[in-house]
Amino acid sequence: MVNRKGPWRPGHGIMISLPAERNEEDGHCAELRHVALSYVTEAFEEGRLDGIETEYLAHAALFAALKELVLAYGEDAVAGFAERLPERLRHGEFSVNIKRQ
Repeated sequence: MVNRKGPWRPGHGIMISLPAERNEEDGHCAELRHVALSYVTEAFEEGRLDGIETEYLAHAALFAALKELVLAYGEDAVAGFAERLPERLRHGEFSVNIKRQ
């Protein structure tokens, strides 16, 4: 994780995960990520309602996200972030556990 002080600014590191100890900034960042995720989730739902398959939406979202991260942080920083994705995926960080009744 890249530690940041003060407000977020492009080019000042990519937050990969929150530390165990949380401070006010971390709570604020977590809230912003939650709101941002709700926007993305809503866009996915609108796309599905328009008949676009989830796989296409996911590929487009990944491309758009990587493009924005490269614009904000540069290719090297995003490449370093992407290099850690396989391990994070294998550890279930992006998996959703759904309880069925």
